[in-house]
Amino acid sequence: MSRRPRRGRPAAPRPAAGGPDAGPGGRQGPVGPHPEGAVLRVRVVPGASATGLAGELGGALRVRVAAPPVEGRANAALLAFLAGRLGLRPRDLRVEAGASGRDKLVVVRGRSPEQVDAALQEPGGGV
Repeated sequence: MSRRPRRGRPAAPRPAAGGPDAGPGGRQGPVGPHPEGAVLRVRVVPGASATGLAGELGGALRVRVAAPPVEGRANAALLAFLAGRLGLRPRDLRVEAGASGRDKLVVVRGRSPEQVDAALQEPGGGV
């Protein structure tokens, strides 16, 4: 019995390593430039026992959120937590993509990617 070739869409090309917002080792970091300031790639883990940073995975910042993923509560908790870490108001951040999924793009208005990255690296947060 012979195998038939797969049908469907061709695989999307991968970006080259070492792009303009590549992190150490040529891989993409969670913070990048945006016309309004910076954009943050986030992977949310809702329903955790406490809200906090959980490291980095696959070029995204992992954030555990205590709020359940119901009626936007996890998104509101995420924005409030990130705003506190960055020394901003929650209204200075917005979910640009992924509002109903775990993987999100969060726009941070008024902060450069370097400022956002530095604030996220600090133990207590703040800019």
